[in-house]
Amino acid sequence: MIFGPLKLAIRIVSLLLSACVLYFAVTVVQVWVRSGEHSTAQAQAILVFGTAENNGVPSDTLRERLKQVVILWDEHRAPWVVVTGGKQPGDRFTEAEASATWLVEHGVPRSRILEASGADTWQNVASSIPLLQSHSITTVLTVSDPFHEYRAMAICADQGLTPLPSPTRTSWVATTGNTWKFILREAVAVSAGRIIGYDTLSSWSSGISALHPHVNGG
Repeated sequence: MIFGPLKLAIRIVSLLLSACVLYFAVTVVQVWVRSGEHSTAQAQAILVFGTAENNGVPSDTLRERLKQVVILWDEHRAPWVVVTGGKQPGDRFTEAEASATWLVEHGVPRSRILEASGADTWQNVASSIPLLQSHSITTVLTVSDPFHEYRAMAICADQGLTPLPSPTRTSWVATTGNTWKFILREAVAVSAGRIIGYDTLSSWSSGISALHPHVNGG
């Protein structure tokens, strides 16, 4: 009789583990599918997610995202561009400032660029909301690397926006052979964000970054 409860406990644990594996597998597929989606719809603004800059010059990763913004702008897909991203200790420029300067140099009018901030994806969107609200903007084309697009859009939706996918087609990740590494990492973040909330995940990430400044938020 003693083995009855033990077998039941093992079965329950096995079912829970199977459910977790299935949940994660589905999330991986969703992140991967979204990475290849490109909306053809019009929007009210283009929202580009920031990443590293070097003394006012966009990093290779950020530049590829900005190239996608210029493509969308030239196609007249939206009348506004929102650049995001703060700066690391010691930086002279924010990621948003570096992005805005680059975009102006490549034909986007400065008067059509709104500058937000943020150290991670949640903060990027949160800092953009007041700017978007001031122009009654709710629909945005989200520009980031393909592997990041699902989480970026989910966070936009969580904060009341209607996001449309427009990831860069020239992400450096595709040339490294490590695409699935980034897809899996994003699936972990998405899986956790759905359970505990993306805002909570951002708070935890900020806390880790404060303790370990070399660790960047996501």
